[in-house]
Amino acid sequence: MKQFLFLTLISISLFSCNNKAKKQAESNKREYFLPPPTGHHYLAIGDVKLFYRAAGNPKNPTIVLLHGYPSSSHTYRHLIPMLATHYYVIAPDNLGSGYSTHLNPDSTHYTFDLLAEYTQKLVDRLGIKKYVMYMQDFGAPVGYRMMMKDPERIEALIVQNANAYLAGLTEKRQAFFRTAQSDTSAAKHAFLYGLTGADAIINQQYLFDLDSTNVHLQSPDAWTHDLAFLSSEKDREIQVQLFQDYNNNLLAYPTWQKMLREQQPKTLIVWGAKDQKFNANGAKAYLKDLPNATLHLLDAGHFAAEEKTREIASFILSFLDEQEIK
Repeated sequence: MKQFLFLTLISISLFSCNNKAKKQAESNKREYFLPPPTGHHYLAIGDVKLFYRAAGNPKNPTIVLLHGYPSSSHTYRHLIPMLATHYYVIAPDNLGSGYSTHLNPDSTHYTFDLLAEYTQKLVDRLGIKKYVMYMQDFGAPVGYRMMMKDPERIEALIVQNANAYLAGLTEKRQAFFRTAQSDTSAAKHAFLYGLTGADAIINQQYLFDLDSTNVHLQSPDAWTHDLAFLSSEKDREIQVQLFQDYNNNLLAYPTWQKMLREQQPKTLIVWGAKDQKFNANGAKAYLKDLPNATLHLLDAGHFAAEEKTREIASFILSFLDEQEIK
C-alpha cells in the first residue's frame, strides 16, 4: 500500500510538472508577436492602376497611410505590421509614385487635386466608409482635400510632419514654394528638376536633418527604392509639376484650418522635431485650432516613421485605444 501511494504521489507530481511546463510553453507562445502578412495589390481605375499595401482584418477599423515626397507606401513597410494586428491598414502609392501608374506628364498635368481624386477613388472602391487618416509631407495636401469633401468619414487624424500652417515653414521655405509656382523660366525648371536627382534625394531629403546619433536609423533601402521610380526624365518631371503646384496648398491652409476648428477631429500629432523643412512650430500650431489634440515631438527628422517606427506605432495604438477606435 505504501509503495502504491508513493508511486501515485510521484505520478501526480510528474503530471503536475508536465502540466505546468505545458502551460508555461503555451503562455510563452501567446507572447510571440506574429503580425498578419502584408498584401501587395493593384486596383484598376480606368486606364490607371493604383498600387496599395494592405494588412490586417478588414472587419477592424481602417487606417489609411498617406505618404510624402519622394517616397511611396514603401515608407510604411515597418509601421504596417505593427498596426495590422489591431487594425486594417491600407497604404496606397500616389498616382505617379511608386508602383502606381506614372501617366505621361506631357499629357497629364500633375496637381494635388489629381492625386487626391485618385486616392479617394481607391478608398471608395475598396468600400471603406470611415477611416483613420495618417498623413506625412505630401500626404497632408492629399488628405486634407479628401477630408474637405467628406469630413464625417475621418474617425481620427494622425499628423506626422504634415504641414498645414505657415508657422511650420521658414520665410525662405515659403518663398521656395511661391517661386516654384510663379517663376516659369527654364533656369527655375532646371533647379526644380535637380531636386529630384540622386544627390538631392539622399542628402537634401533623407540625410538632411539627421546627425551622427541617429543617421544609422535611416535605411538606404528608402532612397534606393525611391530613386528606382525617379529613373527617367518623365518620372522626375511628375515631381517637378507637384513642386510647381505646392504653393496652392499654402493658399489653402486657412480653409483647412477652418475645417479643423469646426470639425474638431480626434487628432494625434507625432512630429520629428529635427525636421528643418516642416519645423516643429508647424506641429504646435495645430493646437490653436485643435486644443484637445495630443502632441508628441520626437527626436527625429522629416522621415520620423523611418527613424522612430516603434515609438510612433506605440503612440498610435495607445491613442486610438483611448479614443475607443478599436
